[in-house]
Amino acid sequence: MADYNQNRIPRKKYCQFCKDKVEYIDYKDAQLLRKYMTERGKIKPRRVTGVCTQHQNKLALAIKRSREMALIPYVVPVVSGRIGRGR
Repeated sequence: MADYNQNRIPRKKYCQFCKDKVEYIDYKDAQLLRKYMTERGKIKPRRVTGVCTQHQNKLALAIKRSREMALIPYVVPVVSGRIGRGR
């Protein structure tokens, strides 16, 4: 059997903010910030999003400001399917 990862050429990720020539990442734009967060509320790493170092720092700062202003939650409660089983 062939290993699929061995034959696959990874695509170059590009910074969406550099492409759109964004100077300032607005902390009030919750929809944009949620795109760069996991469903649990954590900030996604650069290797996943493809954002450059400068914009990743600005993005993290905007997410932290938005959390402080209560526009987005710090954490999202987890609904587990294991409630009610067992005991």
